[in-house]
Amino acid sequence: MKIRLAAMPVLLCTISILFASCGDSKKSATTGDASTKMVKVTQVMSWFAEPELGGQYTALAKGFYKEAGLDMTIMPGGPSVSSVEIVASGKAQFGVGDADGILLSRKAGVPVVAISAVFQKDPQVLVYHADDTSITGFGSLNGHTVFISPGAPYWEYLKKAYKLDKVNVVAYTGQLSPFIANKTSLTQGYITSEPYALKQQGVNVKSLLIYDSGYQTYGDLLYTTEEMIKDHPDVVKRYVAATLKGWLYYKDHYEEINKSTILKANPDLTRGSTDYGAQAEMSLIFGGDAATNGIGTMSTERWNKLGDQLKSLDLIPTDMDISKAYTTAFLPAKE
Repeated sequence: MKIRLAAMPVLLCTISILFASCGDSKKSATTGDASTKMVKVTQVMSWFAEPELGGQYTALAKGFYKEAGLDMTIMPGGPSVSSVEIVASGKAQFGVGDADGILLSRKAGVPVVAISAVFQKDPQVLVYHADDTSITGFGSLNGHTVFISPGAPYWEYLKKAYKLDKVNVVAYTGQLSPFIANKTSLTQGYITSEPYALKQQGVNVKSLLIYDSGYQTYGDLLYTTEEMIKDHPDVVKRYVAATLKGWLYYKDHYEEINKSTILKANPDLTRGSTDYGAQAEMSLIFGGDAATNGIGTMSTERWNKLGDQLKSLDLIPTDMDISKAYTTAFLPAKE
């Protein structure tokens, strides 16, 4: 199962962004025509290949990155992979993460910047047994056991906002068996995966979407570094455009991409699980603000609200400038 670890990055003693392969790309503002010099780049994922990353794998498989002049390598993530550290060190130019992780990384001195938000609503949920009628919302969790990754920012928010001072918190390990055994417990998960996996084991569940609690971080957003934006803005723009093109294709052809690409890259998944995940995520990606402003959109209001929440929890400094953590300069023009 996918594990959402606490979003605190490792603070690097020295951050050196190495991107010598870009050559003269800074001088070119093209988006992949014949005159564009191919630029070798790497992006590190938030996890192994899965529907939540379907747009990136689509863009690679269908040649959208190549059309944009990008010789792209996709580096899988995983429980022991720090995408922020990899991007900050220059081993990758782009990463996939969450908005709260970006703010916590900047607190630690890592100059990463969000450039597009794929998930308007983060797919993180708390899953509970369907026949537990005592759970009616986030305010009804006292007296229950909750399996949570230690230090998860959203849990810190929930504890304060809903006065959850009588919850038995147990560290989440990625295993679902403790949750299955405890019929009055909840476990962290993703709306795109855990409900399906549990159903396959004969466990009927319901879930509470963290977004609905008021903690509304962007999920699986694209990010890079301040230096990359300053020195190679055209590469950043081409990366965003090609990735979002991949997502638009995946929206209508997810069965094709799951079969031809996702399952080959991650054979631990099944056709059923990938199609379930794709169907479950569509409204989280293409709904909300994206329905009006286009896929990948971000708003100042959303970022400021998240920043205020993290500040109230003493997770980031009260004087942090939230506006430096993201930019909408590379999003496609609204049609």
